[in-house]
Amino acid sequence: MRQTITFKEIRKNEEIKTYIKRADLSLERMGFTEHSFAHVMRVSKSAGDMLEQLGYDPNDVELARIAGYMHDIGNVINRIDHAQSGAIMAFRILDKLGMHYEDIAKVIAAIGNHDESTAFPVSDVAAAIIIADKSDVRRSRVRNIDKSSFDIHDRVNYAVTENHICVSDDRTSLILSLTLDTEISPVLEYFEIFLSRMKLCQKAASYLNLKFKLKINGSEIC
Repeated sequence: MRQTITFKEIRKNEEIKTYIKRADLSLERMGFTEHSFAHVMRVSKSAGDMLEQLGYDPNDVELARIAGYMHDIGNVINRIDHAQSGAIMAFRILDKLGMHYEDIAKVIAAIGNHDESTAFPVSDVAAAIIIADKSDVRRSRVRNIDKSSFDIHDRVNYAVTENHICVSDDRTSLILSLTLDTEISPVLEYFEIFLSRMKLCQKAASYLNLKFKLKINGSEIC
């Protein structure tokens, strides 16, 4: 018998927790920023809150939270093509748990379409995951404690001291607001590494009938 699987159940699942931990450990050893529970929980919450604020079906809100939590498990296999391998892993786990087929399809489509090299907002859930994931730039994701050895990714992430994403009160815009310490990294460096991600957020926001706006240090950039 197929059933509704809740985000609460997914969060308690030890198998998924293990893959998140091991995936993040692999990325840490390769020198990538934090992709552990802080990141996936932030993506989960942002994606779910976004759809909820926009009045989407509560089931899709729940599926966005689930997809956000599971979106990076494919990194346990390899960073390359982790969206696709993660989607296959998620299919196996959710099918084994007895989730409804339609719900599984929405979750794995969102996971399989979140990485910028192959991403596309194929659904409201996928669009929300793309935006929530690509907007997660913040100081606490930097693992390198030696500032003298920072590369550009370390500098830009470390320079972002505040990060807030929200839907405007009139539900016409999605606003990403960043506080960037330009003594550490100039605004130009942010766009040097994140321009493609911001374009992707713009495309995903458009799917949700929103205009994507980026504010840095109080000034609207786009």
